[in-house]
Amino acid sequence: MERIVREKECRALTGLSRTTRFDLERAGRFPRRIRLSARSVGWFESDVLEWMKSRRQAGVEKRAA
Repeated sequence: MERIVREKECRALTGLSRTTRFDLERAGRFPRRIRLSARSVGWFESDVLEWMKSRRQAGVEKRAA
């Protein structure tokens, strides 16, 4: 079963505020959240970690250019 991270952990992992992640998600540049109940959401941990890895790779490529 895939692990789900909630808001507090997602913020700690990414260093991004809720608003910034929401804006990136709407633009298709951050993993979509999943609704857990009427008042809670989360993200698949693997999606968040993959997003972080892609950002790190983009930074490496940008420095190399």
